[in-house]
Amino acid sequence: MIISQEELQSFILAKNSRPHDRLGMHFGNKNGKKKIVVRAFLRDAQKCSVLNVATKEKFPMEQLDPSGFFEVVIDSPNFFKYQFEVFDFKGNVRILFDPYSFSPMISDLDQHLFNEGKHEKIYEKLGANVISVEGIEGTRFCVWAPSARRVSVVGDFNHWDGHYNPMRMLGSSGLWELFVPENLKHCSYKYEIIGADGNLRLKSDPYAHYFEGSPNNASVVWDSKFTWNDRDYSSQLKPYGEQSVAIYEVHLDSWRRVVGENNRPLTYRELASALCDYVREMGFTHIELMPILEHPFLGSWGYQVTGFFAPTHRYGTPDDFRYFVDYCHRKGIGVILDWVPAHFPKDAFALEYFDGTHLYEHADPRQGMHKDWGTLIFNYGRHEVRNFLLGSALYWLDQFHIDGIRIDAVASMLYLDYSRNSYDWVPNRYGGHENIEAIVFLRELNDCIHKNFPKAITIAEESTSFSGVTRPTECDGLGFNLKWNMGWMHDTLSYFSQPTVYRKFHHNRLTFGMLYQYSERFLLALSHDEVVHGKGSLINKMPGQDMGEKSKNLRTLYGLMWGWPGKKLLFMGDEFGQSKEWDHSKSLDWHLLAYADHFGIQRWVRDLNAFYQREPFLAQFDFDSHGFSWAVVDDRDSSVIAFFRHGKNGECLLVVCNLTPVVRGDYEIGVPHGGYWAEILNSDATDYGGDGIGNFGGCRAQKGALGGHGNHLRLILPGLSALFFVCKSEK
Repeated sequence: MIISQEELQSFILAKNSRPHDRLGMHFGNKNGKKKIVVRAFLRDAQKCSVLNVATKEKFPMEQLDPSGFFEVVIDSPNFFKYQFEVFDFKGNVRILFDPYSFSPMISDLDQHLFNEGKHEKIYEKLGANVISVEGIEGTRFCVWAPSARRVSVVGDFNHWDGHYNPMRMLGSSGLWELFVPENLKHCSYKYEIIGADGNLRLKSDPYAHYFEGSPNNASVVWDSKFTWNDRDYSSQLKPYGEQSVAIYEVHLDSWRRVVGENNRPLTYRELASALCDYVREMGFTHIELMPILEHPFLGSWGYQVTGFFAPTHRYGTPDDFRYFVDYCHRKGIGVILDWVPAHFPKDAFALEYFDGTHLYEHADPRQGMHKDWGTLIFNYGRHEVRNFLLGSALYWLDQFHIDGIRIDAVASMLYLDYSRNSYDWVPNRYGGHENIEAIVFLRELNDCIHKNFPKAITIAEESTSFSGVTRPTECDGLGFNLKWNMGWMHDTLSYFSQPTVYRKFHHNRLTFGMLYQYSERFLLALSHDEVVHGKGSLINKMPGQDMGEKSKNLRTLYGLMWGWPGKKLLFMGDEFGQSKEWDHSKSLDWHLLAYADHFGIQRWVRDLNAFYQREPFLAQFDFDSHGFSWAVVDDRDSSVIAFFRHGKNGECLLVVCNLTPVVRGDYEIGVPHGGYWAEILNSDATDYGGDGIGNFGGCRAQKGALGGHGNHLRLILPGLSALFFVCKSEK
């Protein structure tokens, strides 16, 4: 026996951290002569032989220990390609390649880039990837656990026994690797880790592409064979600034359910046609998915992620999700993904205390604990953690053709004292409360995305006045394309919730937003956050004695929103006036569309979207103050506001909103052009459930100065209405 008893015991007790040093084929010395030694640890083997692949010669192995440790000394001057012939205790025979006969497959450059936080395709190296090596198909496992004492990959293929497939650490990189020469697609697996504290942990793969559901939460090997058919869509995409962006925000589990099948949610493939076709019919340009990254707790709505590289198993496989995106693209609909780099949950099988140390999170709870959500904060100062998050974002854009990401809870990343008491946070090195490491990460993230995917959109949900969220990084900004306009949302909903008789006292809430409108590139968002936690549905925020008046208010709100500068986002159900507060465990109330008020709201939103896409000048000047001017800003007594949207080629849209039920006849508004102003949209039209009051298709401008213009219109303003007028030529 060439191997020492001490080393043999390290395998028997599953404590060996350098298995490749002894297992596999090595040069040895026996009786003073150079020999070849082959060792294997096969716990289910009764006997084992080494087969020379080229010569077919067989070398029976000696069993050194009943636990399954075998060794053979071969009189050969050179290494040769070999396999094992293994007989189990039932007499079955298997021929297999040795996992410990392969050289490391993660190059020094890959390791260096990862340790520097710069590897842009780290998802091709870490995790479980089916690859071919020297013509042999197999599965390479690689995981980052720098402080672990021993790491084994365990799964269906090795009886979940950590003795079988211990991994090796690659240099000082902290990466553990093993190539198993079998295509293990669909096999479940985890990593068995003896941590720095000496305790044994069973962890899912942070880079896994697929997962089992609870309670096992095991990672699953996936090898995609999907063929994309969306090249035409990608080639026709305009830069985001020129796009008409109207986003439909969706929670897949509760959008629509199959009543006849135990009320189950739709699958990715079912959603492809049902959801995408509906969104297209409604005129939205993008679907934004609340997080579909793997998460064990459905009640988190997807915001407590454990699988940052895996679409949730709940609705199908990763290739089923690819089909969903591909179908959307072929129908001309973009897909934006909610992505959550601000925190992660404390599930024992996932990232927390991964290798017996605070690896992904901070050790100090004043830095590493989100008390509001009971979650942990990523340590953005660690290069490998930043690379993990960077790789996740790029993975979705690259492997799933996602059109953009919306980053949740950016404010919580930017400030060290976010939602903390004065004694419960640690200042940065300059004594301030900005999270410098998170700011650096967000800038790196946006730069990397825009470099590799120049047409992708990055969106920040950022609720503070942090300066430069959408400013380019070269100008000291964070580099996002869009920022949710939380101020506009809060002010506008506060105004619309007022009884109409009191609105004149809150008029500035409608107009104040224009003072900062062009400080960032804004997206107007009426999101899921506004219809949960006792806030009620949008339509029930509206004042009114009956659904008819509430519907008028809601249609007016949407008219104001679609006329106002900025991209648009509306949460599912709000497009038809969902009455109940959103419940993530139930389907939307689609039966409401049988009622005229709800059907009218839906039709109004559809026509607003159609107009928005039909008039490209609206999108072109979303972020330029030259595209906006007030027509009526201070008529608080009548609760009327009006404004113009201007185009580069002289296009002009007039939006007029009457915010009380009082019909205003002969209401005069100065306009910059003479001629006929066509009434393109009227929220009070009978098609939308209104009273049919309006201007008989339009109004001709009259000479006479008003509001700084040489012409004016005399309009009829229906109560609680939004009207859109476009100037037509005299001809």
